[in-house]
Amino acid sequence: MKSPTNISRPSVLLIEDTLSLQMVYRSILATAGHRVVVAGNAVDGLTQFQAHRPTVVLLDLVLPDRDGLEVMQDILTQEPETRVIAITANGSVNRAVEAMRAGAHDFLVKPFEEGRFLSTVQNALAEANSRNQPATPAAQTHPQAATNDASGFIGSSDTMKRIHSTISSVARSMATVFITGESGTGKELCALAVHANSNRAAGPFIALNCGAIPQDLLESEVFGHVKGSFTGAISDKPGAAAAADGGTLFLDEICEMAPALQTKLLRFLQTSTVQPVGATRPRKVNVRIVCATNRDPLDAVRRGHFREDLYYRLYVVPIHMPPLRDRGQDTIEIAEAALARFAQEEGRIFHGLTPQVRNLLSSLPWPGNVRQLLNVMRNVVVLNQGGWVTPEMLPPGLTEEEPSAELPGVPQPLAPDATSESLVGLTLAEAERRLIEATLAQYGGSIPKAARVLDVSPSTLYRKIEAWNAKAS
Repeated sequence: MKSPTNISRPSVLLIEDTLSLQMVYRSILATAGHRVVVAGNAVDGLTQFQAHRPTVVLLDLVLPDRDGLEVMQDILTQEPETRVIAITANGSVNRAVEAMRAGAHDFLVKPFEEGRFLSTVQNALAEANSRNQPATPAAQTHPQAATNDASGFIGSSDTMKRIHSTISSVARSMATVFITGESGTGKELCALAVHANSNRAAGPFIALNCGAIPQDLLESEVFGHVKGSFTGAISDKPGAAAAADGGTLFLDEICEMAPALQTKLLRFLQTSTVQPVGATRPRKVNVRIVCATNRDPLDAVRRGHFREDLYYRLYVVPIHMPPLRDRGQDTIEIAEAALARFAQEEGRIFHGLTPQVRNLLSSLPWPGNVRQLLNVMRNVVVLNQGGWVTPEMLPPGLTEEEPSAELPGVPQPLAPDATSESLVGLTLAEAERRLIEATLAQYGGSIPKAARVLDVSPSTLYRKIEAWNAKAS
């Protein structure tokens, strides 16, 4: 059956059996401007796929009538170029890895953030357009720039003025930009601004989170693979570097990249060529690199986690995104812009912030930075009918101070069974596990809090715990 030629056909098919999640995912995609068709089971999903032939399929791997991996194989057999994004529950990362090896374009582990959700879909669409219509200007548009919440990148503080000035100066060059800053400060928005102000703005912007992808799949995600290069590789996959040809490749959480892949990335930077897994010849690409991390990259070099030569190759134009607590009146500007945007999306009328709310928002420490502020304003708009925003409308607990024991950077005592005496005689892997488990126990099983104390990415802890569980089963 041939693909329909109707230009208004849905670009995204969502196959999800939970009705509430169907509604949430569809609303997010529709708000971002995507045409979506929804199915609640495997049979309906395949029927909708055959009828519409969408570019991207969001596929829950657990369906009531059939295994999701089997459905994916049917889809890829009919249309090998379809970008399938596998959705799996937390604790089932192995299933996601299995899906990636079987030909999935990407995966999402529930629960995931709205930004990560949209970024994954838009990257898949951008790569498909770049691959299928390289000569068509419309295929090189950058949908992600329009759908990201740009209200998080505004502000008239001196710090933000300097950042905008740096972006204007460096955007049109080929220099690598290295963005640092705490989580939630807007590092990806900064990367988008670099791309949008460059002479590559018409090309693709491909974002890759190096900390969210299992290490054994990261090489394939960055450089691609050829059909038959490993079990489950049923078709060629170009990889993020090739998909970004003519545009920008954004490598987020760059310090989480495995050492072996760091070596290949350094070679890519030196030669501008990519060699997919299983390929015999490299391919020349024209890509501008922007990378980011919420860690201190120089400290990662000192600890031996990041190659020194790669650091100096990437650290050409540094941009540090400041925490929201250091941006003064930017907090109010961002809050007001977000309030106006969310009110328009929800069809409600808000007049603005009362003086009490302004003073309160300006005085809070905002440990989650801009992302936390945007979530607060979204909460206000969704749960209230309109009018002036008063302190009573703000989420409960917002003004409660975080316990000092949970602040990042403050050393914490280990649990009694993880003292130095109990570690003697253990292997390094056993000692590491004991330390991680003790820290998790101290923080009530909270992986984000434990990750902050241990100075690692939460995704690193998720991968280790998943590996331990798999070994025990």
